[in-house]
Amino acid sequence: MGFRFPGIVLVHAKKSQVSSKSLDVPKGYLAIYVGESQKKRFVIPVSYLNQPSFQDLLSLAEDEFGYDHPMGGLTIPCSEDTFLDLTTLFGV
Repeated sequence: MGFRFPGIVLVHAKKSQVSSKSLDVPKGYLAIYVGESQKKRFVIPVSYLNQPSFQDLLSLAEDEFGYDHPMGGLTIPCSEDTFLDLTTLFGV
């Protein structure tokens, strides 16, 4: 089940669903996992990668996980609320 926000889609993630959900990412989008204890899957436009504040989140992910992400995909170590507040500013 997904919820639409401006430019992003939220999908509740479970490790068993990761491989089947990888097909649900349209061209020009990227699936990421966000959260501190329970991770939620978001499908975001790749244009977010150009945003300096999103690049800061990527640096946090690199500091915490390196290139070994526990969900099998890119994991952002911040709260879901922080992520949603940040991405609503992008206006994509």
